[in-house]
Amino acid sequence: MPPFDDIASTVDALPRGTVTRRARVMLLLGSLEGGGAERVAVNLFNRCEPRAVDVRLGLLQRKGPYLNEVDAARVTALPVHRGQLLDWARTPARLAGMIGQVRPDVLMTFGMGVDALTWPALKMMGSTRPRWICRQDSNPDAEIANLTSSRWARSIVAASTGRIHGAADGLVAVARDLATRVDRQTETASPRVQAIYNPIDIATIQSQAAEPLPAPMERPFIVSAGRLVRQKGYDVLIEAFANSAAATDMDLVILGQGPLEGALRAQAAALGVADRVWFPGFQINPWAWFARAHLFVLSSRWEGFGNVVAEALACGAPTLVTDCDYGPREQVDHAVSGWITRSEDPAAMTEALNALLSNDNLRIAMGVRGRGRAEAFDIEVIARAYTRLFLQVAWRNAAAGALAARPAHTGESFRAAAS
Repeated sequence: MPPFDDIASTVDALPRGTVTRRARVMLLLGSLEGGGAERVAVNLFNRCEPRAVDVRLGLLQRKGPYLNEVDAARVTALPVHRGQLLDWARTPARLAGMIGQVRPDVLMTFGMGVDALTWPALKMMGSTRPRWICRQDSNPDAEIANLTSSRWARSIVAASTGRIHGAADGLVAVARDLATRVDRQTETASPRVQAIYNPIDIATIQSQAAEPLPAPMERPFIVSAGRLVRQKGYDVLIEAFANSAAATDMDLVILGQGPLEGALRAQAAALGVADRVWFPGFQINPWAWFARAHLFVLSSRWEGFGNVVAEALACGAPTLVTDCDYGPREQVDHAVSGWITRSEDPAAMTEALNALLSNDNLRIAMGVRGRGRAEAFDIEVIARAYTRLFLQVAWRNAAAGALAARPAHTGESFRAAAS
């Protein structure tokens, strides 16, 4: 359990009489299908300070492998009607009902689609609505561009996103540069956007990294991991690898699944490296691969925060990332705890591969320093930051008295829980 002192001091700094119980928090997602945002939600659900906050999960659809990692009694999902997964036209009203049933003090939403459904749902709730935090975990410009190629449609979506963020009581971005971008996009006067990095469970990662690979590799290898989609830039990585000195005596391992696997295999064949580029698919334990790699590479065109970058650092893997918007370039210090190269530039990546793979001392030093850098992303650090945020938003200013006057959800006072 994380130290309570710094969180208790946050409570003590609030106006006297505003805190009489734990703050109830609802994390709202589409589902618990595997992904970065879902992993973050599960980590926060399980690791935020239970003496200060009562964290619940709200799902549009009750599905996904991460359901096995959470307490089902604290998970609420929209019911399925008439055999349909979701009745989108009625979802905001049904969502308002679900939120009202849980009665959170703070609601935090994950993702643009969930934000868009939550906005009208909270309007329907009027003065009974909880305080709302929008969490931005990806490059909004790139995400909007992915939705439509129409400039007119993009401008409409961007304007709507700004209004949604303006209606929120708090905004969280997963990188400092992203926080600045979200702040510029937000319409109306808004609270300061807070940057809180994504959490990783270093103890679990390092423990599982020591496990053996599913099958031994015959040659030393470079590794990358993530969905096989355009965002991740695997086409750039394969081209860079094919043109590097590494292609003569090393393999490239790309972990993950996605719609571009066939195209990427064809590209590797066309470049003459089909026998050196491996696609093992989704791996339950990618960290065993990271720990044994000569180099971990993130070749993305855009990110919000590179979860796999933080995980690779925790494994001690020498790490090469692109300078894409936004998070990865903040996660490593160039030539100290990692290496940064230009995004969407195969020649620059080839140069970086050659420089790093020919210098064992540099890679070893980067791996050691990378482990130290990973500590900034550990779940204990990030869970405390979110716990403080939830308390500050729950008991903010004039509404705090009304919230504190409501009956405690569990009959358990905050002060009693804190003792």
